[in-house]
Order: sequence, then C-alpha cells, then structure tokens
Amino acid sequence: MSHAGASWHTAAVTTASPPSRITAADLPALQRRTSAVLIGSQILGGLGVAVGIALAPVLASEVSGSEALSGLAPTASVTGTALLSLPLAALMASRGRRPGLVLAYLVGSAGALLVVTATVMGSFPLLLLGMAGFGAGSSANLQARFAAADLAEPDRRGRAIATVIWATTIGSVLGPNIAAPASHVFRDTFVPEAAGPFAWASGIFLITGVLVAVLLRPDPLLTARALAPKDTATAANRSLRAGVAAVRASPMARLALVTVAVSHTAMVSIMVMTPVHLGHHGADIQLIGLVISGHIAGMYAFSPVMGRLADRVGRLAVIGLAAGLLCCAALLAGTSGDGHARTAAGLFVLGLGWSAGLVAGSALLTDSVPQAARAAVQGLSDLTMNTAAGVGGALAGVIVSRLGYGWLNAAAACLLLPMAALALRRSLGRPARDSAKA
Repeated sequence: MSHAGASWHTAAVTTASPPSRITAADLPALQRRTSAVLIGSQILGGLGVAVGIALAPVLASEVSGSEALSGLAPTASVTGTALLSLPLAALMASRGRRPGLVLAYLVGSAGALLVVTATVMGSFPLLLLGMAGFGAGSSANLQARFAAADLAEPDRRGRAIATVIWATTIGSVLGPNIAAPASHVFRDTFVPEAAGPFAWASGIFLITGVLVAVLLRPDPLLTARALAPKDTATAANRSLRAGVAAVRASPMARLALVTVAVSHTAMVSIMVMTPVHLGHHGADIQLIGLVISGHIAGMYAFSPVMGRLADRVGRLAVIGLAAGLLCCAALLAGTSGDGHARTAAGLFVLGLGWSAGLVAGSALLTDSVPQAARAAVQGLSDLTMNTAAGVGGALAGVIVSRLGYGWLNAAAACLLLPMAALALRRSLGRPARDSAKA
C-alpha cells in the first residue's frame, strides 16, 4: 500500500471505525486527532468562559443595584462548575467523553442565554441561575484534560494533559480583550451592553459543542475501554460508588486528589483577593489587569513544561515542586506590602505552582485507578477541587477583612503542608517510578 493509501486508511479507521475495531497500531494517529480536537475545543471553550466572566461582576452590580452583591455572579459560576462535575462524570462513565462534553457546552450555552434574559428582565435570582449554568463551560474545559489522557501512553500522560491545559491560554487571553467589542455590538438594542459578552459566549459554547459532537470520534474513553482487559469494563466498575472505592483503595489516588484540591484552593484564595490588596495600595485598574494577566500566563503558558517534567522525573517530584512554588508565591505576595512588583512576582509564581499541581496531580490520579473507574474518579476530583476552592474563596474575604492579606497567604501556605508531607511520605516509600502502568 502506498504512503497516501496508508494515510487514508489510518484516517478512515480513526474517524469512522467503532472502538471495538481500533487496534493498538491505530492509537498514535487517533491520539493526535483526539488532541487536535480537544485543543480546538479548549481554545473556543476558554474564549467563551473568559469573554463572559470578564464582565460578570459588573453585570451583577447593574442588575442587583448593589456593588456588595457583585461577587455573587462569579461565585454562582464556580458553584455551578462544582455541582455539574458529578452528573457529567456519571454520563461520561456510562456513555463516553463525547456526550458529556457536548452536554456541558450546551448547558453552558443555555446558561449564558439565561444571563442575557435575566439582564433584560432585571431579575437577579435568574441571573445567578444562569451563571450556575454558565459554569458548565468550565466543567467541560476541566474534563477535557482527562479526555486527552485516555489514549496516551502512561509515560506521556503528563504531556497530553498539559497540552490541553496550555490551549486554554489562547482563549483566556483573548476573552477579556474582546469583551468590549462584544458589548458594543448590542449598543442601541434591547440587550444591555454589559450582557453582550454572554450572548457571544452562548454562541461560542454552541459552536464548541457541535465541534466536539462531530469530530471527537471514535470516543477516546470508549476506545480505551475497548482495548482494556475485558474483566475490568463492567458497568458496576464504572459507577460513582466504584470511583469513590477506587480512591479509598489507592494511597496514590488520595495523594493526587489532595494535590489537585489543595493547589486549586490555594491559588483561588490568594488570586481573588489580590486585586483588593493592590487597590488598597494605590494600584489602578490597568496595573491590576497586568498582574492578573501575568498570573494567568503562569497558570497556562508553562503547563507543557510541567507535563514534560511529570513524565520525565515523575509525578511525585512535580507535586513537590508545586508545593515549593506555591509556598514561595505565598511568601512573595504575603510580604509584598505596597510593593506592586513583588505582588506581581508572587502571582506569577502562584500560577506556576497551580500548573505543576494540576498537571502532576491529574496524571497521577489517572495512573492510580483502574481504567473502568477513571471517569468517575476524575469527576470526583473536579467536584472536590471546585468545592474546596469555592469555600476557600469565600473564607479569603473574611480573612483579609479581619486579619489582612499577609495572613491569607500564610493560611494558604499552611494548607500546602499536608500535601507536601503526603508526597514526601509516598516518595520515600516508593523508590521506583511513581507513575503507575495503565
């Protein structure tokens, strides 16, 4: 067969063949195709989340008539992300990645439209409900990192996860910058300008859902199961109860769950209060925006480096790196006072630490549980991390108002101690490579 004929054959297999007909020889081409689709969906999905969330507090303030309630809009979005994690995981566990991701983007699209409707009607409760639905877009973006690992070789899972996380950088950077043009499109219409970005986000999520529905074939999770030992692929092993049992049975899975949750909680808690801290020390909106942009760059732009390190030197070593970076970030930011450059450096390092923790923790979690239970365990991970971050974000405001920004950073650093101790304990007790074989 000619090279062109072989290429056509491979494309035909990866796009049309059911999972049961896929062989190990087809996996490299299928993994590349799956990664390309997920990268495209991450760019669009990240754009949808960023273009909407950029003006969420402003919109909440306008609809409610109170600046004190402006923070409830992003809080509702985070809550929606957490609450939708388990239902999406249950759907993926039974039907595959594609139906779960498509449903999440459709719910996000409907939630964004509900936000627009609530703004037109002037209903604040309806706006919060819409923001909760909007959070489904974030749920889809988070779950996509696990979809990237379904077909990856064990020693390349970190890079597969990191590549999809990196793609979010593009949408996250572009989103806030197109929020203003998205608002101006609706000038002199019945739709308030502040709601314009959500109208755009609704369309973006819809397009992303269609992209995934059409191109994410065959389903990566179902394909991985078809190639797994048959005795592990029962429906009982794919239930959420089995997922909880799998985490309880694996010390490494518990460490991975703690790593993802603690890294995310520490990052969110410090990040959400940094604009307030900067404002108290005379920073203007432009400077605050630059600091947050640097933080986002640290979160996403260097994730491929973290993925390569996780695959090369091991998951546990990168978890230790995450703990060190996050502690360093808390020290820099917590002692910055009115030094804006020091605060900016702390937020950049905070993003790097989050990236290391999320990539290494997600890869270790995938390594450490049976293939059949992975979707359920991954949904449990996202529920845990978003719930913990929601609580952390809420408590952060109380700590800053009562004790100050420095004490918030000290509290975040204390959260990291159990994670670092667990990682050290597992490392000392496991001299061999810490990434389990799938």
